[in-house]
Amino acid sequence: MTAPRAGETQGQTGGSSAQTTAPSTGHAEEIKAVPVRHPGRWVAAVVVLVVFAMLVHSLATNSRFEWDIVGQYFLSSRVLKGLWYTILLTVVSMAIGIVLGVILAVMRLSQNPLLSGASWIYIWFFRGTPVLVQLLVWFNLAFLYPHVSIGVPFGPSFASANANALITPFLAAILGLGLNEGAYMAEIVRAGILSVEFGQSEAAQALGMTRGVTLRRIVLPQAMRVIIPPTGNETISMLKTSSLASVITVTELLYAVQLIYSVNFKTIPLLITASIWYLIVTSLLTIGQYYIERHFARGSARELPLTPRQRIWRYLSTFHSTPPAPAVPPAGGGGR
Repeated sequence: MTAPRAGETQGQTGGSSAQTTAPSTGHAEEIKAVPVRHPGRWVAAVVVLVVFAMLVHSLATNSRFEWDIVGQYFLSSRVLKGLWYTILLTVVSMAIGIVLGVILAVMRLSQNPLLSGASWIYIWFFRGTPVLVQLLVWFNLAFLYPHVSIGVPFGPSFASANANALITPFLAAILGLGLNEGAYMAEIVRAGILSVEFGQSEAAQALGMTRGVTLRRIVLPQAMRVIIPPTGNETISMLKTSSLASVITVTELLYAVQLIYSVNFKTIPLLITASIWYLIVTSLLTIGQYYIERHFARGSARELPLTPRQRIWRYLSTFHSTPPAPAVPPAGGGGR
C-alpha cells in the first residue's frame, strides 16, 4: 500500500485519484512600474536653458549689435545682389564639380592605367592645394599665358583672346571652385559606385547592356543613396566657400557687405546681416537635402522616416488624444 500523493484524498476508492484546486485569489496583483530617474538629464537641461537665456538676453540688451542697422541693410539692393552672385557661384561650381566628378570617378575605376593614373593625379593635385591658392592662380593666369588660343595641338591656332579680358574675376572664381570641387566629388562618386554589388553589373552585361548603359541605368541610380548625403554637405560647404571669391574682387555676399562697411564702418552689423543670409540659404539647402535623401532611400528602407511636418502632426495628435483606459482583469481570474 502506497502513501497518498499530494493533492489526493485518502478516502478515494478503486485506485482513482482527484486533485484539489487551490481557491481563486480574485484579481491579479497590479505591477506598479516606477520610471527610472535621470538627474543628470535635468541638470544638463537646466544648464542649456540658462546658457540659452543668457545668449538671448545678451542679444537683446547689447546695443552694440545695432539691430536697426541689420534691418536697414538686410534687404538692401547691394546685399541682395551679392546674395544672388553667391547662389550663382554655388550652383554653377557644383554643377561643374558633379559632372567632372562623375567623369573622374569612371576614369579612376577604368582598367586603362593611363586613364586611371590621370584621374589620380588630378585628384591628388586639386585636393592637395588650397582652394584660395587656386583662385589666385586663375585670377592671375594672364601672367603665365597672356593669350589663350584654340587650334590644333602643336599646330596653328584658329582663335585667340587676351587672357585678362577672357578670364574675368567671376570666371576665375567659377574655374577655381568648380575644378577644385570636381576632385572631391570624384571620390564621393567612386565610393558610391563601389557600394553597388558587382553582380548587378554582371547581370546587366549578361542581358546585353553596354558598360555605359549599365552605369547610367543600373549602377548610378543605386549609388545615389550613398552619393547624395556627402554631395549635400559639399553643396552647403560650397555656399560658404564662395566667400573666398571676395579676395579676387567678385561681388558676392561677403564682398558686398565689405564694400558697405568700408564706408560707414558698421562692421559687426553688416557681418551679422551676411551671416543671417548664409544661415537662411543653408537651412533651405538642408531641407532640400533631407527630401532628396528620403526619395532615394525608398528602395533600401522598409519604412521611410517621418518628415518634420509628419512628426509635428503625430506629436500634436498624440498630445490631444485621450489616453487609453487601463485594462481591467476579468472577475474571478487566477488559476485555471
